[in-house]
Amino acid sequence: MFESTFLSNFFKVFITILFVLFGLFYGLFYFFTSPKSDKKILSEFKDVDLKTRITHHDFNNFKYRKLIIINDTLLPTIIFVHGTIGSCADFIEYIKDSMVYSKANFVSYDRVGYNYDDQNEVQESITFERDMLQSITKDLPKKKIVVFGYSCGGPIVLADTTRYKKAVLLAPAVFSSKEVMPLLLSFYKWKATRWLIPPIWKQASKKKLSHQKDLSVFEKNWSQNKNDILVVHGDKDEIIPFDKATFLKTKFPKEKFDLVQVRTAGHGLIWSKYEFILEQLILSLN
Repeated sequence: MFESTFLSNFFKVFITILFVLFGLFYGLFYFFTSPKSDKKILSEFKDVDLKTRITHHDFNNFKYRKLIIINDTLLPTIIFVHGTIGSCADFIEYIKDSMVYSKANFVSYDRVGYNYDDQNEVQESITFERDMLQSITKDLPKKKIVVFGYSCGGPIVLADTTRYKKAVLLAPAVFSSKEVMPLLLSFYKWKATRWLIPPIWKQASKKKLSHQKDLSVFEKNWSQNKNDILVVHGDKDEIIPFDKATFLKTKFPKEKFDLVQVRTAGHGLIWSKYEFILEQLILSLN
């Protein structure tokens, strides 16, 4: 009798602890991956002397926001295109680094569906994303623009054949074959578990599921981009394998394409290899 009661109580305590741990993990996951408010983003620049603005715009009847820093109109401008998931805040540490902001202006924008409190659905079209990027750069001097695309931001940059100063692709997801589908997608595809997925991850999952089909159309024409291209890719990337970058290299003339292999880096190298990526970003401004 005592043993039965002990096991029953132990089981109840064990289940309770599991629920508490799950709730804690889910809460932290939700908090740290959700887009930041305008106020929160601006507060991250309090420790640097930068003229930081957040502006709100309309593209094809979709609202989006831009984080803008203009240090000197004579300097080149870096346009950051985030991945999936992601937001304009992904590049704050790079923007705040004095080694970079002394050399450039910045525009970092939220793609549709990824904004703070965004009620829009993600746009499952590289064409839409490319046209939106072009609308952002249209009034800027093209020869002074460096477009920087991370992960799923890579094909957006590559699809834009506008002649810029340079195109930088970081772990770009530019080929449809053997694209890795994260485990989280299974929870999104199952209706019984979809409710568990935070809103921003639902948007990312929706985009990921359609991304392969869209890439299969565009990947045949990547060579139409005539910009000088720099690709930085980790050789331990399990999301976008490094051999995708080596294959992309074969599509361009040697003098127009540089591939930098980052040793022991995974897909999150934008954060894990900050100093190295910072160096590559600075070099792209020269």
